[in-house]
Order: sequence, then C-alpha cells, then structure tokens
Amino acid sequence: MMGGDYGPRVTVPAIIKSLTAHPDLKLILVGNQEQIHARLDASASGVRNRIVVHHADDVIAMDEKPSAALRSKRDTSMRACLNLVKEGSAQACVSAGNTGALMAIGSHVLRKQQGLIRPAICSAIPTLKGHSYLLDLGANIECSAEQLSQFAIMGASLASAVDNIKQPRVALLNIGQEEIKGNAQVKEAAQLLQQSPLINYVGYVEGDVLFEGDADVIVCDGFTGNVALKTSEGVASFISKKIKRQLRGSVQKKVLAWLAMPVLSAIFKQLDARSLNGAVFLGLQGIVVKSHGNADAYSFSSAISLALSMASCGLADTIDNRLQALE
Repeated sequence: MMGGDYGPRVTVPAIIKSLTAHPDLKLILVGNQEQIHARLDASASGVRNRIVVHHADDVIAMDEKPSAALRSKRDTSMRACLNLVKEGSAQACVSAGNTGALMAIGSHVLRKQQGLIRPAICSAIPTLKGHSYLLDLGANIECSAEQLSQFAIMGASLASAVDNIKQPRVALLNIGQEEIKGNAQVKEAAQLLQQSPLINYVGYVEGDVLFEGDADVIVCDGFTGNVALKTSEGVASFISKKIKRQLRGSVQKKVLAWLAMPVLSAIFKQLDARSLNGAVFLGLQGIVVKSHGNADAYSFSSAISLALSMASCGLADTIDNRLQALE
C-alpha cells in the first residue's frame, strides 16, 4: 500500500474499486496502518469486511538500491507482502514500489522455480487483434539463448493459462525477419525454439509490427524489451495528446470532435496504458505483479485484477510443469 509515487492516496481508492468490481476478492493491505485507516473512510464501508490491514513499519524508497533493501530492511511493507505469499496467507502480491527491490526480495523470499536460470518481467501490450505478451522488460539486460527459450516457455504458459490459448504463437523480437539477421544469442534461441515441442514458434518479428497481433508472445532480452515498452507508451501518449490538441480551438473543430467522439473514445481507450497496467514476475514460486510507480487508482486496480486472474488460473503450476518437461 505504501509503494509508488503516491502511496495510500492512490492505493486505497484502487482497492475499493477492485473489491467493488470483484465480489469474491479479499485483500490484505500491507503498510502503515495509521495511514491506511485514515484513508479507509465511509466509501469503504460496503467492502470493509473483505479487508485486512497488516502493519509494516518501514518502506523501501523508489530510488533505493535493491541490494541494500534486501540486506538491511526486513520490516518493510514490500517484504511483509511477499512473506504473506510465501506463507500461503495470500495468493499474490501487488506493488507499485521499487522494481529492482521487488525482484530482488521476491527472488530471495519466494525463490525461483526449479530449473529456471532467471525470472523475467512480462506485460501485455495492446495490438490490433487484442493484446500480446512481451518479455523480458528489464530484469535481464543480457540474455543467453537458453534464457530466451525459457522466457518463451513462461510467456506461452501465461497466454495459455490466462487467455485460454491452446498453442500460443511465440516470436522473437529481432532487427529483421530473415534467418541471417540478429545477434548470436537470438539466432541460437530461434534454433532452440524451432526444435522445442512445447513451443509454437512463428519466427522473428520486427519493431514495426510489434502491435499487429501476429504473435501471442514476443520474446527479447530485458534491455530491448524495456526500451520497446517505454517507447511504445511514449508514442501512445504523444498520439493521444496530439489528437486532443488538434480538436481544440475553432467551433468547426469542436463540432468535428463531437461527431467523431465514439471513434475517438475507442482509440483513446486502446491507447490508454492504464487498462493494461501490471507486469508479472514470471519464474518465481508465487505470483508477483508490479504496477507502474506513477499509477493512478484506475491503473493500480488493473494490476490487482491481473493478479486475481493469474491466481485463479494456477499460473505458477503451469509454468513449473512446462519447465520440468524440458529436463
């Protein structure tokens, strides 16, 4: 409840929104109980019986080094939240806090799944056909071919479990579609995926077709994925602002905007990254969802909904079974 740029100012309205939308959902609010209770006003009265407040004294700053947070801060809201997942008191952890600290402490507390080299960060991106899953988004700056192939298995497991896709189409993000393109790791990963009976590999995709929806899962190293994600979010924001500015001013433009509003509303909704807020840390023995640090209440509630869907479909077990099948 304490993470992100705004803490309880955003997380409390978000949990009320989530509990209202999901009647079977129960939430453990981890953080400073005085600040949380101060925000749980009359608007929470209808859902108060599905809320438990778990006090934690300390908070990890957004700019704090993950290694320092792991070593010296043991009574933080983030660590307490992850401990609840480890103990089985909660089925998922959702945080808008320090990403590096969340991955470091999550890996320490929950441990990675057997046979996995490194966990990966994965998020959905909008496409013309719905959405695709992109990973890794920053947990692993440089990746071996074997890591990329494991990311493919985890991403395909996610698409199968959450979206009920029997054979998710998996692609590698590359600088060209020809087999000769790319670095050694990507080429070797392509060979591994072509040979894997667990993966429906469809080849390379370039950045300009990332949002066409020709693949359900798109795999890359964390450096490339993070740049691709942040660039796409920036372009989406640019387009939305540009359209809104162009439709302001003259009476003629306002009339055109009013006539086009149904279409524009649909476009703005698809470009709104808030509805797809939430990146999952795949490969841990428990579900951990990372929200944007600058998330508003709508965005944070989207991350909670994502965690709920993953907990409901048994995602961790699906990934574990597929990883074991490699051995």
